[in-house]
Amino acid sequence: MSVPPRVVHKRRETITALPLYYSGHLLKKHSKDKDFKKYYGELRGCSLFLYKDDTQDTYTEKLDLDQLKSMESDSPYQKKEPTVFTLSLSTEKVQLKMDSADMGEVWRGFILTVVKKELPSKLQLMPGQVLQLKEVLTQEIKRKSPSSRPPLPPRPGFLSGPPSKDKLSSEIAECFFDVTRKEAEKMLEENPECGSIILRPSTMPNNYALTLRQVSSSGPVMKNYRVTQINAGFVIELETPVTVSSLKDVLKYFIEKTEYRLCPFIPSQPYDTLIEASPAPKCLNTTARAPKPLPKAQVPPMLRSRTKEEILPNKPDEGEYVIPDDPNDSSLNLAQLDDELRRALKQRRENIYVSTDEKVSPYETKLNGKTTI
Repeated sequence: MSVPPRVVHKRRETITALPLYYSGHLLKKHSKDKDFKKYYGELRGCSLFLYKDDTQDTYTEKLDLDQLKSMESDSPYQKKEPTVFTLSLSTEKVQLKMDSADMGEVWRGFILTVVKKELPSKLQLMPGQVLQLKEVLTQEIKRKSPSSRPPLPPRPGFLSGPPSKDKLSSEIAECFFDVTRKEAEKMLEENPECGSIILRPSTMPNNYALTLRQVSSSGPVMKNYRVTQINAGFVIELETPVTVSSLKDVLKYFIEKTEYRLCPFIPSQPYDTLIEASPAPKCLNTTARAPKPLPKAQVPPMLRSRTKEEILPNKPDEGEYVIPDDPNDSSLNLAQLDDELRRALKQRRENIYVSTDEKVSPYETKLNGKTTI
């Protein structure tokens, strides 16, 4: 029972992961072939996928038109005659044959539009076909823009957030390098002891590439393989395409197919074996210094004698009370005190009488057993 065309188309879209621009029957012949072989061709992106018939879901051969140098017609345009175009690629020449000149002109228009990213001049097409070419040109320019480049594999855990479901193993992350084909081949050639497989981005959007160094009887050989990302996983584009679920499985497939003679490229990290003392900073001096001697005085020091003001006690402030001498002091002269008291009383009486203009009358007073007039 044949597979419905819709199912076949869906499978092809999943495997190639590229938009379909044009399709139809054609014949192809390599320069080394004698006869043309019949295929069903699909122009997806900038690649021409060839199938044995329109019911096959996996392509038999693929031509990368990015490498197209020229596309020339082998015969003048004749409307009802088959047309043969010679495609000059970087590594070979391929001939495509169409049943009619009109069909060949349509194929030429689509191929040159996706390759040169512009509408070819001098096309003998209908207005509706020219409009289709403009739509294809818009899609291809958008697809090839830098923003459409596939994301790099997840970084190591210490640089990224929580791991996602599609997180690659550490082995994959370590052998993935954002390098070109030449750079990857140089890394493998100069460091064979570090490994033999490098996973890198491809020049085509949504694709990866795998570069490996394989030792043969004639010496080391560099090989490059394309890995296309699809919704269901990844497709290793071999003669018979292989579909796997993850990049880890891509690496595992190559290791198993080479009987474990290849391993992922992991740069070596040399370690130091000697410890050297660092020089002391210029602002510091590790040598002990002797204490500096004190400078000697040029003149002898001047000695100040205590002045008289410093020796004398401070005078009491005015209004302060003077503490009297102790009355029990045996050295106090009682007779002197008695005489002073007598004079003080006499002076006081005189002052009183003078102020009142009264006559002083004698009276007697006893003081300590003595009579005073």
